Amino acid sequence: MKKFEEKTTHTTPIFDGKIVKLQVDDVILPNGKAAKREIIKHPGAVAVIAITNEGKLVLVEQYRKALERSIIEIPAGKLEQGEEPIVTARRELEEETGYGAHEFTFLQAFATSPGFADEIIHIFVAKDLYQIEEKADLDEDEFVELLEVSLEEAQEMVANERIYDAKTAFAIIWFAMQQAK
Repeated sequence: MKKFEEKTTHTTPIFDGKIVKLQVDDVILPNGKAAKREIIKHPGAVAVIAITNEGKLVLVEQYRKALERSIIEIPAGKLEQGEEPIVTARRELEEETGYGAHEFTFLQAFATSPGFADEIIHIFVAKDLYQIEEKADLDEDEFVELLEVSLEEAQEMVANERIYDAKTAFAIIWFAMQQAK
């Protein structure tokens, strides 16, 4: 038995969208009592910590409707059904930045919001970047601006909340640790 496991007795689908599904699970808690859990099902995602040959971090600025504002992030995107994370990472880097990379290294994966969603994000580091001759098209509903910043500039963007998401904050911490070596 998993420690503190909650046993699902029934699942009620609520919404089946293009990106997420919402369900309500009836569960039995470890103490035997019943509860409900609202859960968002997500196919997973990748994010890329791309480092230019000049040692700068590649970021993109885009509008995030859920936050009602633009934020600056590392390139990222949703896994397509049956797609390996490395394939998604290469595609998203090319689409969002116009860069390809000769070197991709898997760093780690983590849950983004485990209190209510099952999304796992796979983080890759991309180095030895090169410009794509024919840049892949962004998704038709995607608008981004490319930025290449130093560690200090990225840290300032965190301080003034232009960088406001966990995956990018994680990337900057990792980038700082690499530069400290």
